[in-house]
Amino acid sequence: MLPLLPLPHLDREFDYLIPADMDDDAKVGVRVRIRFAGRLVDGYLLSRVASSDHTGKLGYLERVVSPEQVLTPEIAELVTAVAHRYAGTRADVLRLAIPPRHAKVEGEPVPESPVVEPPEADISAWDSYVHGRAFIDAIRGGRTPRAVWQALPGEDWPSRMADLAVTTAASGRSALIIVPDQRDLDRVHAACEAKAGPDTVVALAAGLGPAKRYRRWLAALRREVSIVVGTRSAVFAPVRNLGLVALWDDGDDGYAEPRSPYPHAREVALLRSYGTGCSVVLAGHARTAEAEALVDSGWAHDLIASRDVVRAHQPHVVALADSDHALARDPGARAARLPAIAFDAARAALKDGLGVLVQVPRGGYVPSLACGKCRNPARCRRCNGPLSLPSAPGADGAGSPTCRWCGIADTNHRCTVCGSRTLRAVVVGAHRTAEELGRAFPGVPVHTSGGAAVLNSVPAGASLVISTVGAEPSTEGGYGAALLLDGWALLGRADLRAAEETLRRWMTAGALVRAGSDGGRVVVVAESDVPTVQALVRWDPVGHARGQLDERVEVRFPPAVHVAAVDGSTAAVADLVETAELPEGTEILGPVDLPEGQRRPAGGGDDSLSGDVQRMLLRVPRSAGGALARALADAQAVRSARKNTEAVRVQIDPIRIG
Repeated sequence: MLPLLPLPHLDREFDYLIPADMDDDAKVGVRVRIRFAGRLVDGYLLSRVASSDHTGKLGYLERVVSPEQVLTPEIAELVTAVAHRYAGTRADVLRLAIPPRHAKVEGEPVPESPVVEPPEADISAWDSYVHGRAFIDAIRGGRTPRAVWQALPGEDWPSRMADLAVTTAASGRSALIIVPDQRDLDRVHAACEAKAGPDTVVALAAGLGPAKRYRRWLAALRREVSIVVGTRSAVFAPVRNLGLVALWDDGDDGYAEPRSPYPHAREVALLRSYGTGCSVVLAGHARTAEAEALVDSGWAHDLIASRDVVRAHQPHVVALADSDHALARDPGARAARLPAIAFDAARAALKDGLGVLVQVPRGGYVPSLACGKCRNPARCRRCNGPLSLPSAPGADGAGSPTCRWCGIADTNHRCTVCGSRTLRAVVVGAHRTAEELGRAFPGVPVHTSGGAAVLNSVPAGASLVISTVGAEPSTEGGYGAALLLDGWALLGRADLRAAEETLRRWMTAGALVRAGSDGGRVVVVAESDVPTVQALVRWDPVGHARGQLDERVEVRFPPAVHVAAVDGSTAAVADLVETAELPEGTEILGPVDLPEGQRRPAGGGDDSLSGDVQRMLLRVPRSAGGALARALADAQAVRSARKNTEAVRVQIDPIRIG
C-alpha cells in the first residue's frame, strides 16, 4: 500500500493484510482506506503478494474505496519517475495525475465502446516538410519516431496535430495531445473530432468541473476513446497502448505546474515516452533551447520545411530602431511609438479590407509610470508599490495614478528623488493603445483581447485588433498586417529566457498574418540589430534556439546543466543544504533575497512562501541531475523525520531562475 501522506519520510510502501471479504475488490491500482498511526488515510494498492518481509504485526486494510483500478501500472511507473526527477513525493505527483473520485460518475452504467475504424488521414499537407511523409508513415507502421516539429507560418496546426492523432489511432494505438490553454484545446479537439469522429476523442481540462472531468478521465482509462486532448495535467491521462505524445508550444509557461513537486509537462511527456517507448513530438512556431538540445543530442529529429518553403509562407517582416522609447507617452509622441512604416502597413491592410493585429506587451491603460523629469520609477507613498494609470484621466478624477499593490489612488504624487510632479509612461497598455489607434483610424472597428476578455477569433474584414501577448485572436484568411510594439519591454526583461520568450510571442502573432506574397506585413518596433529581431526577420527559430542553447552552455544554465532552486528562510535553506549529501562537484550559488513577485511558483498555485525568503541555487552537470534530486529528496525526508516544520521549497530546473 502507498498511503497518501504529506511527509517526505513516509513516501514508501507499507504492508497490510487483506480481509477475505475484500479479496475480489482489492485489485492492484484501486483506491483504499488504511489505518496509519491511529487514523484513517487514503492510499493506493500497488501490489499483492503472498507473504511479507515485515516481521512485526500487520494491520488490516480498512476498506476498498472503489473497485475502479485508477492507478495503472504505467502511470504508477510514471509517477515514480516524475517524483524522482523533481525531488518530490509520489503522493504529491498522484494528486496531479489522478483527479478526485466522483462516486456518482463511477456508478453510472459503462457504455459499450463503439467499434470505430479511424479513417485514413489526408497527409498531403506534410509534404511541405522535409521527411514529413516519412515521419507519418513511420507512425502508421507502428514505429516510434521522435521529432521537434517547426510549424510553418499560417499553418493550420490543429489539423496537423489531428493528422498525427488519427494516424496513430488507425495503427491500433492511442494518441495524447497536450496544449497550453483552453483556446488551443477547443481548436485541436474540434479538428480531431472532424477527422476521427466524436466517439473516439475526449478533451480533458481542469475547468470542466468534477463530474464531467472524471467522466472523461474514466473514458480514457476504460479505453472508450483512442485520442485524448488536454491541458497540462492531461499528460498523465491513463490511455492504454500509448503510441504518441504530442505537445504544442512547449515554451508556454502554463506547462509549469505551480504545485509541488513543480513538474513541467514537457519533461513529463519525455519521461513517459522514455518509459513506454512511444513517439513524441514537440511542436510550435518557435523553438525552445530544451527542444533544440533534444535534436542536438540526436534523441529527436528535426521536422522542418526547406528555406524556400518557409520564405513562401512567411509574411514580410520589417524591423526598425525604437530609439524614442524613452520619450513621454502622450499624443504628440504617438509617431515615435508607431513609426510611419507601421502606419503605412496598417493603412494598406485596412484599405484592402483586412484586419490589423497590434501586439502590446501589457494590458491596462498605462501599467507602469515613472517620474517625467528624472525617470525614477513612480512608487506608492503608502506601501512602495508601483503606480499605474488604470484608465484615461477624466474630469471626475478617474484615471489618477493608482498603486498596483494596495489600490490606493495618489492624486498628488511627488517624486521622492527630485520632487517633480510630472509622470511619464514606461509601458503603454492595450487600452491606451486602442484609444490612440482609434483616433488615428476613425471609423475602423477596434477590438481588444487580453486579461479577462480574451477573444478566440474576430470577424474577417477591416478592423484593428489590440491584443496583449498570448491573447491574439485568429481571423479567417489571416491578418493583412501585424504591428509588434514596445519590443524593448519584452527583450529588456531581467530573465534568462527573455529572448526566447520574445521570439515565441512575436512568431505566434506573425504566424496569423498572410504570406508576404499575399501582401502580409509584420512591423516590429525594436532595435534591428538584435539577434532575436534578426531571427524574426529571417523567420529562423531553429537558428535562434541553437544560439540560445550555445549561450546556456557558456553560462552553465539549463538545459546545459541541471539546477535546483532552494527557497526558504536563511536557517531552513542552510539546514537542507547541510543535510543533503550533494553529488561531487555541486556548485552552490547564493543565497540571495527572493523578490516578493517570485515567492509563488510560475503559473500561480498555493505553494507560496512568506516572510524573509532567500534562494540558493545548486548547479550540477546533466549527468549528476538524478543524484542531485535524490540527495535533496533524502534531505527533505530527514528534515521531515526530525519534525522540522519550517518550509523549504525545492524546484528542479525552474523556468524562472533569476
